[in-house]
Amino acid sequence: QAQLVESGGGSVQAGGSLTLSCAAGIYMQRFACMAWFRQAPGGKREGIASIDDGGKEDYKDSVKGRFAISRDNAKNTLYLQMNSLKPEDTAMYYCAPESCGDLRVITGFREWGQGTQVTVSS
Repeated sequence: QAQLVESGGGSVQAGGSLTLSCAAGIYMQRFACMAWFRQAPGGKREGIASIDDGGKEDYKDSVKGRFAISRDNAKNTLYLQMNSLKPEDTAMYYCAPESCGDLRVITGFREWGQGTQVTVSS
C-alpha cells in the first residue's frame, strides 16, 4: 500500500536548522514532481518547495534562500533542509506529489501522511 511517512521535525530556536525526510515509496516512481507542504495552526496547507525528476527546484518566496529540497530516487526519499528558521515556519510539514510547476498537490490527492511537526521559538 502506497504511503508517505514524514520525519525529522522538532523544536528549535529561531536561526536553527532542521532536515526533514519523507519516505515516499512508490509515489517517487509514479510522479515526476514531489513537493513539501506545510500547514500552520488555523491556516491552509500550502506548497513551499518542489522538485522534479530532473532536479529542477521551485520555492515559495517566503522560504527561498533558506530551504533546500532534494530527492534520492534510489531510496525513494524526499528531503527538506531548512536553515535560518523563523517562528513563522512553525507548522506541520507534509510531502506529496505535485502538479508540476505550481506548488499545488495533484488533483484529487487524499493520501496524506501523518506529517512532522516543526516548532520554532523566538
